[in-house]
Amino acid sequence: MCAGQDGIMAKLRVGALFGGCSGEHEVSIRSAQAITQALTAGTNADQYEILPFYIQKDGVWRAGEPAQAVLQTGEPLPVEAQNPGLEHRSRLWQLPPEAATVEVWFPMLHGPNGEDGTVQGLLQLMQIPFVGCGVLASAIGMDKLAMKSAFAQAGLAQVNYLAVTRQEVWSNPCVFPKLCDRIEQILGYPCFIKPANLGSSVGIVKATSRAELEAGLDSAAGYDRRLIVEAGVIAREVECAVLGNDQPKASVVGEITFSSDFYDYETKYTSGKADLLIPAPLPIEVAQRIQELAIQAFQAIDGAGIARVDFFYVESTGEILINEINTLPGFTATSMYPQLWAASGIAFADLVDRLVQLALEAR
Repeated sequence: MCAGQDGIMAKLRVGALFGGCSGEHEVSIRSAQAITQALTAGTNADQYEILPFYIQKDGVWRAGEPAQAVLQTGEPLPVEAQNPGLEHRSRLWQLPPEAATVEVWFPMLHGPNGEDGTVQGLLQLMQIPFVGCGVLASAIGMDKLAMKSAFAQAGLAQVNYLAVTRQEVWSNPCVFPKLCDRIEQILGYPCFIKPANLGSSVGIVKATSRAELEAGLDSAAGYDRRLIVEAGVIAREVECAVLGNDQPKASVVGEITFSSDFYDYETKYTSGKADLLIPAPLPIEVAQRIQELAIQAFQAIDGAGIARVDFFYVESTGEILINEINTLPGFTATSMYPQLWAASGIAFADLVDRLVQLALEAR
């Protein structure tokens, strides 16, 4: 806050940016509801003024009453079928006039066009501070193949994997069988086929046979032109939250347990499908090592502000394998990231306040 001409402390105007053009549109709204509520409660209400900005599913930005209505109802605004002509394209570049008054942005967007560096680049061009990772870290965190390369360069242990292109999958009948042969020989079954550039377990398929492998590759190729196939591993799935800029801190470690075949989109976002154990019942030395690795992963991609790092803990061998980093994790009151920090001594409202302050500090 800063003092106005009359000596009264002016509130910092926070642009709450949510919605977006991705399959995680509704999840983004839920995160925005929780974050904006926290920023307008208690002592935060004396510091911050929230300006909501809702990005429709067609990419058009809305502010004021329409954006506030989405926050209140939790329901996306209906979008009429658009002719992809000049008139519609021009609307994509027309930011609401309220955007010029924002002093710090809080992106609450998940998935492509939200946490992949695209919006971060736009906010950087505005020359206004924003919460979270910058363009580079966001892009690496979203692209699984780039992420794997960054982790390998940093010396972080990972499961075996292969990079695959859509061209190889949708190729002539001679190439595709050879691709499947190579996957079977190097990775075996079970294996997981994933689009390289989608979040929240969208498009992921588990294959336990040749038929499932072929179908999974075909399905994933429909989402992205670059794919990743990973070897299956019998392990516990654990997660650690990171908070900070140049001196990041790691939270306690949490564990996800579920009865479904794997942690897919439905399991992740359906109530009762998965349980979170916080803190995870792990040996102290294992938990401490996971915290160290989480910070290493965060620094490997040049992270800022916020991230959640996911690991596989192979109990039979003691191995800790990094799975992925999420630079804009889900942020509802029941999401893993804020719960990990609550268990580490930082309440939800204090956490969002800290993220805003870190944005100002970094930029």
